[in-house]
Amino acid sequence: MPLAETAVMERLRGVAAGLLTPFDERGDVDYSKLEGNARSLYDSGLRTFLASANISEYHSLTQGERIKSTETSIDALPSDACALAGVGGPTTEAQELIDAYDRLGVDGHMVMPPDHTYVHERGLLSYFEELASVTETPFVPYVRGFDPSVSFLADLTRIENVVGIKYALKDPVKLGAAVSAGLDDVVWVNGLAEPYAVSYWNEGIEGFSAGVSNFRPEVGLALFDALTEENWERARELRNICLPYQNFRDRTGQNNSLDGAISVPAVKKGLELAGLHGGDVREPIRPLSSEDEAEAEEIYQQLDDDIARLID
Repeated sequence: MPLAETAVMERLRGVAAGLLTPFDERGDVDYSKLEGNARSLYDSGLRTFLASANISEYHSLTQGERIKSTETSIDALPSDACALAGVGGPTTEAQELIDAYDRLGVDGHMVMPPDHTYVHERGLLSYFEELASVTETPFVPYVRGFDPSVSFLADLTRIENVVGIKYALKDPVKLGAAVSAGLDDVVWVNGLAEPYAVSYWNEGIEGFSAGVSNFRPEVGLALFDALTEENWERARELRNICLPYQNFRDRTGQNNSLDGAISVPAVKKGLELAGLHGGDVREPIRPLSSEDEAEAEEIYQQLDDDIARLID
């Protein structure tokens, strides 16, 4: 049985881990490894999971793979876990995916950022309303890749089914203004991971998505506890040990000028170094170069040492 709406909101007030998609050497999804990652992360203490989401290489998955990956994740997780599934694309296809997810028993739908070159705010709100009209399952829109107005963000909180907003814009002032202008019964989630958790907490976020915590969840759990207890010194220390790996994720990689191009393979490398399953990536993402792999290993070792110093 899916969690009640209030329980979903409570789970959003925490650390949300993305379940990355392990591809094998043929490019197929390795569902057994996905299942193993979900169980291991749950055993670490995480309770909120994003299946077939942005970091799962959502846009490189077929509809069938999205559904099966979500089903695998739900089946792997105990009933007290909260599983939100990524959904997006053309309205009819998105509604069909919502229906498929609902039949699997997802706890919530995370609506992917728009993939259009040109977006109208009123049109995007209508899109969310059309998707919400076919389900009673909670919605969490993912705001990233475009620069909406405060009024748009406030109106987003008023759409039926919206219980949370994943805010991934590097604009704390807009965040604070939107939190004030929107409804009080919506949970704002920092979508920029650990680096922004401390500053965005003071603007109204109540949870955050995992970065480093996707493969070292103890960091995110300790950071969330420090924020909840308003232990700002410890929160900053925990945030700071995440910065080298998170900054590495923002890099372009080789033969490329686009920032963040190695973000997904960097997290997959972190999963492998932590004893979990990363696997290959799909186009248009490229794997890490041998030089970037070596640097990731060096940064990870420092992270491991810092975790032993601050948490273990």
